[in-house]
Amino acid sequence: MSLSYRQPGVVLTDRHFTVPLDHADPDGETIELYAREVVASDKAGQELPWMLYLQGGPGFGANRFVGRQAWLGRALEEYRVLLLDQRGTGRSTPATRQTLPLRGGPAEQADHLARFRADSIVRDCEAIRTQVTGGAPWTVLGQSFGGFCTVTYLSLAPEGIDTAIVTGGLPSLHAHADDVYRAAYPRVERKVAAHYACYPQDVERARRIADHLLGHDVVLPGGYRLTVEAFQSLGLMLGASDGSHRLHHLLEDAFVRTTAGLELSDAFQEQARVLLSYAGHPLYALVHESIYGQDARPTAWAAERVRAEFPQFDAAKALAGDAPVLFTGETVHPWMFDTDPALRPLRETAELLAARTDWGPLYDPARLAANEVPAAAAVYHDDMYVDTAHSLETAAAIRGLRPWVTNEYEHDGLRAGAPHVLDRLLALARDEA
Repeated sequence: MSLSYRQPGVVLTDRHFTVPLDHADPDGETIELYAREVVASDKAGQELPWMLYLQGGPGFGANRFVGRQAWLGRALEEYRVLLLDQRGTGRSTPATRQTLPLRGGPAEQADHLARFRADSIVRDCEAIRTQVTGGAPWTVLGQSFGGFCTVTYLSLAPEGIDTAIVTGGLPSLHAHADDVYRAAYPRVERKVAAHYACYPQDVERARRIADHLLGHDVVLPGGYRLTVEAFQSLGLMLGASDGSHRLHHLLEDAFVRTTAGLELSDAFQEQARVLLSYAGHPLYALVHESIYGQDARPTAWAAERVRAEFPQFDAAKALAGDAPVLFTGETVHPWMFDTDPALRPLRETAELLAARTDWGPLYDPARLAANEVPAAAAVYHDDMYVDTAHSLETAAAIRGLRPWVTNEYEHDGLRAGAPHVLDRLLALARDEA
C-alpha cells in the first residue's frame, strides 16, 4: 500500500516494488526496491511525464530532499520524479555486514553481490517502469555512477528512455580499472595542489597529523582505526564544490594539548569517523571497482596496485623530506576492510569480488553508435572522480549526445548549480540551446 504525505511545496508517495534478484531467472528469488515519488503540490492531480533519478555511488540511496531542494525544484516544473533507492541501498533490500551472512559464507556473498552492478539496476528500472508510467518511456537523470547506469540503460533498453540526462557520469566504454586509476591519480594530485595553494597553512597541518598517525595507534569512536592511509583518503572531499573548504576546517583544529601531550581532539576524531566510515554505505566499498569490470580480467584491487606507480602519495616518504602529504581520492583499498568495523566481516567477500574473472560487458558500443534517444551530458573539466578524456571519448561514441563541457562546477554541479545545470541539459537534449 502506497503512503502519501506532504513537505513544503511537494507531495511525496512511498513506492515499493518486487523484482527478481537475478533477471535471468525471473521466477527465482526476489528482492524489494523502494522509491520515493515526488510531485509539485500544485500539480499533484495532473498527468505528467516521469523522470527517473539514478543516484551516484555505487551503494548510496537516492537523495532525501526536503521540499524542492537542489535540482528537484527545476524537475518538478514539468515532471513527476521517482527517486529510486537502487538495489542494496537505502530502504531497498539491504546488503551489509548484518544482512549478507543470510546469503551464506563469503563465496555465496560474492556471488550475490555480483548481481548489484549497473546491468541489474537497469533491468530493475525496466521491471518497475510499466508499473510507474503505464508503459511510457521516462526521462532518466543519472548523476555520477547514475550516469554510468544511464549509459548502460541506453545500451540494454533504450526503448525505456524518452530523454537521457547525465551529470558527471560518462564512463569509458572500454577502460579497465587499472586505466581508470592511472588517469585518476594525476587528477587527484592536481586537486591537492590547488587545495594547498588556497590554504598553504594546511601543508604543515597535514604533515603533523600524518606524522602523529605514523607513530600512534589511533582508534576512533566506534572502533575505526585511523591510519595515515585512512587520513589521506579524506581527499575524497576535494572533488566537491565546497570540499576544499570543508577539509581546511577539519584540519585547522586537529590537535589539543592534554596531560599526556598533544593528541588528536575529540572533535577532529568524531568528524573524521563520520567522513570515513562505510557503515551507511558498505556496498560502495564492496562493488566499487566491479563497475569497471567488463571482461575476464580481475580488478584485483586496482586502485591499491596502481597507487604504487605514484610514489609521491607515500606519506612516510613525504615526511622523510619536505614534500607535502598528498591526499587521495575516490579509491577503495584492501586496508579499508581492516580499519573499518563496518567492513571487517566482509574482507574475504571483497577479496573474492576483486579476484572475479566473469564480469560481463556493461555497454554496447554498436547500439550506442546507433542511439536515437535525445541525450545530453555535463562533463566537468578536470572532474576528480570521472576522467574528462574518457567522458569526451564516450560522448563522441553515443550518437546524438550533446556534451556540455564546463569548468564552472565540480563533480557535484547538479546539486551546487541547480537549477541551472538541469535546465541547460534539458535544453540541449531538446535542441533548444
